[in-house]
Amino acid sequence: MDENVIYKDRLIVITSDSILFKNFYFPGTSKRVPFDKINSVAVEHASLSTGKWRIWGTRDLTTWYPLDILRPKRDEIFLMSLVGKKVRIGFITENTEAVRHILEEKKVFHGATA
Repeated sequence: MDENVIYKDRLIVITSDSILFKNFYFPGTSKRVPFDKINSVAVEHASLSTGKWRIWGTRDLTTWYPLDILRPKRDEIFLMSLVGKKVRIGFITENTEAVRHILEEKKVFHGATA
């Protein structure tokens, strides 16, 4: 792992070359996604259809969510599409604005979806 941590909270760790999603797989195993494997990241208002109540896993085999019991309290959800993959990763952070800024700098953030 690149020890150059840019952002860290209880849910994710962002380094200069990747994002680590904590508790992505059962039983609590992390998933690392290098920035060069990210097609884009958008943000949506948290709702039933965007995964606000999805604590962990998936409901439609399209978007997968790391474990977060506080997701229902969040207002926005990031949706990440990966290069060459049909599945997405839905995630939240403790500091949405800071992460949004980092993703903009990495040129993978593409704003809000409709």
